[in-house]
This record gives sequence, C-alpha cells and structure tokens, in this order.
Amino acid sequence: MIEVYIDGASAGDPGPSGAGIFIKLGNGTVEKHSIPLGSLSNHEAEFRSLLLALTICVEKNYDPVSFRTDSQAVERAVEKRFAKDKRYDPLLQEAIQMIDQLQLFFLKWIPSKQNKVANDLARKAVQLNEVQ
Repeated sequence: MIEVYIDGASAGDPGPSGAGIFIKLGNGTVEKHSIPLGSLSNHEAEFRSLLLALTICVEKNYDPVSFRTDSQAVERAVEKRFAKDKRYDPLLQEAIQMIDQLQLFFLKWIPSKQNKVANDLARKAVQLNEVQ
C-alpha cells in the first residue's frame, strides 16, 4: 500500500500558499513535492494539496493508496462526499473524480505532529511562491 501524506500551508488567509506531498512507495523509495499555489486561503491550499497528490497518483498509476491529512475539513468532505463550505465543492468534485479512478483509496485524519514532513514541504512551497 502506497502512503501519501498531504498538507497545505498559507502565510495569511488568503496569502502565499503551498502544497506539501510526501509519498512512501513501500520499497524504501519516497517522493517529496513542494508546490507553490499562489494566494489562497488555508483550507483551499489543503484541498489543492489533495488534488495535486491525486493527480500524481493517477498519472503514475499508484494504486492502492492510503492518504493521510491533518485537515479535518478535507477528511470530512471526502468521507461524506460533501463540502460543508460551498466554496470548496468544485475542488471536492474534482477530487472525487480522481478518487473514483483508483481501485482502492483510503483517507485518514492524523494529528499535525504525525504530518511533519508534508507540513515542512508545504511551508517550503510557500517560500518558493514568494520568490517567484
């Protein structure tokens, strides 16, 4: 099972944002992605990190996957397939389309302290965003 840790960060709400994606392929190989996102709210950055990680998994045929996030909003929206805040519904629907392409997908909420690598990658992406 491939483990995917995701996090979104924002320096302001909205403000310069980034996505951090840490993928454990199970054979000792890992992938680290720090992706600048422009100016977003923190929740939008979290949803965008989910979308970017799903895109990587679909494009690279990573399946089955087990995602971890410290965002309760993302975890609840995916679990219920419903975004409480309508601003995030288009992002959720896009994510669901990709999730449905996977044979097996899990998403689990974890505490922030267990998501440190993805968080560090997201914070790095915020800084990369500011450089551009």
